[in-house]
Order: sequence, then C-alpha cells, then structure tokens
Amino acid sequence: MQSYNSFKVAQSQVEAAAKLLNLDQATLDLLLWPQREFTFTLPVTMDSGDIKILHGHRIQHNFARGPAKGGIRFHPDETIDTVRALAGWMTWKTAVADLPLGGGKGCIICDPRKMSQREIENTSRAYVRALWRHIGVDQDIAATDVYTNPQTMAWMLDEYETITGKHQPGVVTNKPLSLGGSEGRRNATGRGGVVVVREACKTYGVDPTGNYAIQGFGNAGQRAAMLHRELLGGGNLVAVSDSRGAIYNKDGLNPMELVNHKLRTGSVLDFPESETIDPDSLLELDVTVLYPAALENVIHFKNADRIQARIVCELANGPTSPQADAALFDRGIHVIPDILANAGGVTVSYLEMVQNRSSFYWNDASINKRLDATMITAYHAVHSASQTRKVSPRMGAMLVAVSRVAEACKLRGWV
Repeated sequence: MQSYNSFKVAQSQVEAAAKLLNLDQATLDLLLWPQREFTFTLPVTMDSGDIKILHGHRIQHNFARGPAKGGIRFHPDETIDTVRALAGWMTWKTAVADLPLGGGKGCIICDPRKMSQREIENTSRAYVRALWRHIGVDQDIAATDVYTNPQTMAWMLDEYETITGKHQPGVVTNKPLSLGGSEGRRNATGRGGVVVVREACKTYGVDPTGNYAIQGFGNAGQRAAMLHRELLGGGNLVAVSDSRGAIYNKDGLNPMELVNHKLRTGSVLDFPESETIDPDSLLELDVTVLYPAALENVIHFKNADRIQARIVCELANGPTSPQADAALFDRGIHVIPDILANAGGVTVSYLEMVQNRSSFYWNDASINKRLDATMITAYHAVHSASQTRKVSPRMGAMLVAVSRVAEACKLRGWV
C-alpha cells in the first residue's frame, strides 16, 4: 500500500477547492494551517508505581465559525500530521453540517490495549492538566475517538471541573448520560452515515435493500450494521472485518447477533455460520453499499479498480486516497466523503453541548429527528455543489465547507 501524508492530502483538498472558489492567497494560507497547536509530555503513574512519559498533541484548526470541536484518540501510531489533518477535516465537517463550530483533534501516543483502567484514567486526567487553560465550552471541546469512550470523557470532565472549580459539562461530549450526555450519541455516527446512504439511493435510483459490507466493526460500524436495515427498509450484511480479521456469509450475517458476539469475544472472528476471508478482499466484494469504518487510506491506487460497490460511505476519516477517489469517481462509484458521511457524530455532540448549556435534555426521538434533518440538508447541499460544478462529491463537500469558513474569516476581518 502506498503511504500518504494525511495532512498533505488535507491541504491539497483545500487548495483544489480554493482554486475553484477563486479565493485570494491570504485566505488560502490561513485555511491551510491550524491556528493553534499544542505538543506536550505527560508524566503518568503506572500500576507498578513507575512514572511513564507519554507524548500528546492538540490541534485547534480554526475558530472562525465557533470553538474548536474534535475527538481525542489514544493510539500508539499517531503523528502530529495525522492529527493536523483530522483537525482540518473537523473544520470542514462542522461547516458542511452548518454547525457553529470550528475543528480540532487531539491524541496521546499510547496503547490503551496494554494499559489497565487505572492507567488509562491517569492518562486521561494528565491530558486535561496539560491543556485545561486552552480548552473549554467557548474554546475547544473534546469528544471520543479511537480507543477513547464515555468513561474517558467522564474522567476528563471531572479533572477539568476539579481544576476550574466550575460545573461545565459541555467541555467534553459523548459523556455518560448521567453526567450530561445526550440520547442518541452512540448511534449518531452510524445513523448519520445510513441516513446519507438512504438519500444517495433515492437520488441515484439505487435499490437500498441489496448487500452491504462493513470494514471496521467499532462503534460506528456496529451501529451502521444494525441501522442499515431499519432506515433503508432492508439490506443483507454479507461481510464484516475488525482488527483481527474478516468474515463473510453470502446469505447474510445477523447484525445484532454479530454485535453481541463481538462484545462477548472481542472479535468478529468465529461468528457462527461465517467463513474467514482476507480483510483486504472485503473491500472488493460485489455489494451495493460499502462502509469503510476503520482507519485511513484503505482504498488506494492498487485496489481502486477492483472496488465493486455502488455506494461507498466513508464512516472512517480519510479511508480513500486521492488517486483512488478520482478513479472511483471516473467509474461512476458514488463516494459519500468522510466530512459528510460521518458528520452525524459531531452533529449530536453539538446537540449535547446545546443541552448542557440550557440544562434541558431531549429524548432519543427528538435527537434523531434533528440529526436526520441536518444530515439530509447537508447531503443535498453537497450533491447540488458537485452537480453544479461537475466535480466529485468530495470536492462538492469541500466547496460547501471552505466557502462557509472563508466567508466567516472575511466577515471577521482576518483576511
């Protein structure tokens, strides 16, 4: 697989959109780079009593439309350029969804799979101690990401409120419900992705009840697996993969039973009445919808010509390389880009922030109604831009997002 620098890819997308929008050089230069970057070392006490020094980053890409918003991931292989790219994509994601937010992203370079719960808690609290002056409901709001979860957010919230002496539940999102979390948040990314797939099927006359496959069976993939049939009126889940392998059954896999199997065993492998397949081959199956829901650049120049899905819905961030994206567009494969496809998560995170500020909380049905409306509006704004300009959906999404952020920067007098 060819290696890509995610930040350079993200910058190239901005440059291409800026050219079509005829942006001036100063505006382009502003949008190409994060407005603030923090790099820090974290002394963390381990169960052995030893102090381990961990390293982390927090990137605040843009504040023109509102405070920075974005997850924090705990992963052993993160780089500052990956986090820069993800922060930028959050800026464009919140703009595509027309939310009053900017973009941010953070990481701690560690492997939580090899850490105890106490060690993860100590790491979470250390992150807040390093950054508390530079985060907050009006500055930068964190959320879950790779290998972080509502419990991680609970520890971060508690540390922040302990330091500041203030009750500010909106400083993080995707919290447990009992600490001010929102109904519908665990389903949000997967639900948002399925909603835009439904809109794509309507728009392009695609049968929504065909086969579908999911590459990456974390939270987003699991929720998409279960919601696909419900929201599209049918569908046959034929293949799923996770970090340990992939499984296939041409007659279909039961989504709920598969989720329970994954939670019980830690993997999709050995699911009853399934066969193990090469994880890479899952991407090339003849399916109506493919959900890449893992990490970056899994669809690339070597396998792009073998992708057979009619619709590719990017629940992951950056799963398709630039060359592959162009190849899929030329072949008539409809790629719903990540900044649109997985915007359901940040949309409900925003709704969580609104509820935290007002101390009034909506039920699940109200959250879903607001989420669906936001995703439908965003999908058709992107579709309109791509059709008008005769460009790919990814470029259509970037045109919508970059134009909105650029306008905010100009109105503020920054450029």
